[in-house]
Amino acid sequence: MKITDVKVKLENKDNNLRGKATVTIDDAIAIHDIRILEGLNGLYLGMPSRKLPNGKYVDIAHPINSETRAEFEKAIYEEYEKELERKKNSEESEE
Repeated sequence: MKITDVKVKLENKDNNLRGKATVTIDDAIAIHDIRILEGLNGLYLGMPSRKLPNGKYVDIAHPINSETRAEFEKAIYEEYEKELERKKNSEESEE
């Protein structure tokens, strides 16, 4: 498996949501709505999920092992930082 593309859309909300990502795997499968969240210990990912009738949430798609999770985190966080830099540069050029 190879992550072939990552897109990040920044969010400007007051809660802990910082952005949403789409990851493409092997130029063949896309996983949408991966949430980039900020907690007390820094950023973490929230995988796409759905709400069950009992009120609990379950992931629809998620990495099965820690190696794959680390690969997702690295790719998404790198693109998130690039997107923050693009936003900063865009705001500076508007001034």
